[in-house]
Amino acid sequence: MIKHIVMWKLKESAEGADKTENALKIKYGLEALKGKVETVKTIEVGININTTEAAYDVVLYSEFDCPEDLGAYQKHPEHVKVANFISKVRELRTVVDYEC
Repeated sequence: MIKHIVMWKLKESAEGADKTENALKIKYGLEALKGKVETVKTIEVGININTTEAAYDVVLYSEFDCPEDLGAYQKHPEHVKVANFISKVRELRTVVDYEC
């Protein structure tokens, strides 16, 4: 199994919305992929409640059967749409993929 975790720090405002609105758009967009991308086994998106400077704003936790399934997810047109939006509203991105 592959676990795919991504965290983003968002811009204060971007794409005509503030950080809170964009965090919700990311959450709903990514969670909707569960029904659209067949290789997704688990997907969960959390919006940060920690107010320290070290905290990121949004986190994605997802699971895939194998690296190829993760790759298929990343190339899927529905994922690409969400990823393109995220790239416009984020300042920083951190990712970890690991096998268990």
